[in-house]
Amino acid sequence: MHILKSITLITLSASLLLSAPQNKKASELDKVIKIGDRSSKLLIKTLGKQMKSKLKKDGVMKALDFCANEAYNITQKVNKKLPKGVRVKRISTKYRNPANAPKDNELAVLESFQKIKNSNIIMPKQLVEQVDEKTFKYYKPLFINNKACLACHGTIKDVEIRRAIAARYPIDSANDYELGDLRGAVVVTIIKSAK
Repeated sequence: MHILKSITLITLSASLLLSAPQNKKASELDKVIKIGDRSSKLLIKTLGKQMKSKLKKDGVMKALDFCANEAYNITQKVNKKLPKGVRVKRISTKYRNPANAPKDNELAVLESFQKIKNSNIIMPKQLVEQVDEKTFKYYKPLFINNKACLACHGTIKDVEIRRAIAARYPIDSANDYELGDLRGAVVVTIIKSAK
């Protein structure tokens, strides 16, 4: 009986010791997801609200001007509101602004999102990549989920709008989308020390 108690105690102690690193990793992942959620929502909400307002108030051409002139600046303002070591941006395989081109492993993540969507598998709310010991990347997929988006990103028949897009974005490939298509992702880079 005494031996059985000792074996049980040793087994219990060993499993607690082995689970400690797992709990630490799970806790770290939870923090990354919380920071990623907050940061991506802040960017989406800020850009979306201003874009919708411009579209509704001033029409497609003014919204296009706003996007061309202000979207990058708004992203930088959002970054200033985030904790130290946290940065947010948008990426797409079909981008207008070269600043939104995927870098490093980001293209592989976007391609994975597209494969999941094409396979009719339920899209995850986010993916987390551990880049190195202290750096994580949180990816939130973005979809064309509003008909208003198609005014500039769908199959554009209005010649004036097509010309305006071409003038502002000479290497544009962010068009011919349909409602529900994957547009890209918001990427939040999180350095471990960020809170």
